[in-house]
Amino acid sequence: MKVIGLAGWSGAGKTTLLTRLIPYLLKEGVSISVIKHAHHNFDVDVPGKDSWRHREAGATEILVSSERRWALMHELHGAPELDLFELLQKLTPVDLVVVEGFKRAPLPKIEVHRAGNSKPFLFPDDRHIVGVIADVSVETRLPVAHLDDIPAVATLVRRAAMPVEEIDTARAARG
Repeated sequence: MKVIGLAGWSGAGKTTLLTRLIPYLLKEGVSISVIKHAHHNFDVDVPGKDSWRHREAGATEILVSSERRWALMHELHGAPELDLFELLQKLTPVDLVVVEGFKRAPLPKIEVHRAGNSKPFLFPDDRHIVGVIADVSVETRLPVAHLDDIPAVATLVRRAAMPVEEIDTARAARG
């Protein structure tokens, strides 16, 4: 399983890019999963539904299943948030995992930049950024793809992704 991160300011278009990239990669035969970090409380459940009531009653895990999908919710009950590498172990193996968020995690990341955001580039200050996807010309030695060139973006993502074992090994070596 290989992993690549997407980094960028809010409003840069990371999610929009992913919704265009995922179908392209699927047509190329690449199985893909996404890990998205939320910086706030979020809820995937509907208040009042049975699973919500079970969670509110104090259950640690609630697995909801139907003929179309299943979802496992795990309440931390004050335990520390899992790090990215612990979360990766929870996924069913796929060819590629794209991580959105976890900007401090030591994994290869591609910066998504939109000039209209009027924000600075991240890559000069983040040694983990290995490529740039932007809607403007970029002066860098890093590989660059245009935000609207999905085949080029897919190539960049596939080349920059690193096996999860190599990332986890590098993390463990740093102590």
